Amino acid sequence: MNTGDRVRVSRAGEETEGVVLPSSSPETLVLKLDSGYNVGISREDADVTVVESDVYELEREESDTGSVSEVDFDDDLPTISLISTGGTIASTVDYRTGAVTAQFDAEDVLRAVPDLAGRANYRGRVVANILSENMEPSIWQDLARAVHDEIEAGADGVVVMHGTDTMQYSASALAFMLDTPVPVVFTGSQRSADRPSSDNVMNAVCSVEAAKSDAAEVMVCMHASESDDRCALHRGTRVRKNHTSRRDAFETVGADPLGYVEYETETVEFTRETAERGGVELDIAPAIEEDVALVKFTPNMDPGFLDLCEGKAGVVIEGTGLGHVHSDLVGRIDDLTSDGTAVVMTSQCLEGRVCDRVYDTGRDLLDAGIIEGEDTLPGTAKVKLMWVLANASEESVDEAFRTPVAGELTDRSTPWQ
Repeated sequence: MNTGDRVRVSRAGEETEGVVLPSSSPETLVLKLDSGYNVGISREDADVTVVESDVYELEREESDTGSVSEVDFDDDLPTISLISTGGTIASTVDYRTGAVTAQFDAEDVLRAVPDLAGRANYRGRVVANILSENMEPSIWQDLARAVHDEIEAGADGVVVMHGTDTMQYSASALAFMLDTPVPVVFTGSQRSADRPSSDNVMNAVCSVEAAKSDAAEVMVCMHASESDDRCALHRGTRVRKNHTSRRDAFETVGADPLGYVEYETETVEFTRETAERGGVELDIAPAIEEDVALVKFTPNMDPGFLDLCEGKAGVVIEGTGLGHVHSDLVGRIDDLTSDGTAVVMTSQCLEGRVCDRVYDTGRDLLDAGIIEGEDTLPGTAKVKLMWVLANASEESVDEAFRTPVAGELTDRSTPWQ
């Protein structure tokens, strides 16, 4: 009996069948059940029968991240490009370790989600094969170029499969880097495909339907509720993951989602205004300044933390309500801006906008040279500042940051917009 074998275990009058996983103890047999859950069984007095050998391939070759694959085309269907970066939606159990690992390429996703068949023609492309905590700005650039190339090659829409933990950052990056005439839809999965409660199938199906729609924006498509009823479509620069594990973890901050995809009826309905398909010419501006920090202000924060930002190209600060920090930090911020560091002030409140003209501290911050982030989300503000610093002249960084690019900031804040 080896790891990866399907076995039947008889013990104490009960039978259990599953796939053998690695175990940290020779006294315990660990099985992956068909339900998706693991169980540990004492080997003492256990009768083990091998039902099938080597159910899962234990050695898998690393994917060629530059490869592009295609399936048979139907002239009557739109062409959707599936771009994989890894993440839970493209994960399975590694039976060498028992852990969930990102190891599917785009064609694997098609095999894993048969419901995608017949909805579109698909092109598969692997840009990265990582968990999203390992995402880096250079991969944003590779991803933006890959999306650009797929659209240029005739894709009617693009679905990007991405880990959920940093999806909002990548979606923001592509929203700033790309002028897209077709939908670009990010999706992922809160729960891996081997779990019975996985959300990967519905999210993938709804994302393809969204990619066939007429909304030419960078969007995030994830469960709208805990039920398998519909997915919400969030603008890429206004979305935030607000729960660690719920299937409906993603929310549009300060507004309703752009629209919804009904899973059963396969219908896409937009409830807010969106950019129209074909409304702009395809273009790309992938340059980015990586040396930007995001700092969260808290009471009793040591002013020395800002010393770590000396020499950086940019800093985004999550300030208090209207965008304030302790008065002891104002001088440090003044030193940063005087040395050429662009400092943007956002709010920890997320909803509402920064206004540093109400109280003395705010006015002192303006005098110190901060850029008001308006109602831009802190994470989005970091990505935008990285993009602005690489694409605007030094003299126009303030104006460029405060100019809306991809729906990341609004003219005014209302309770629901």
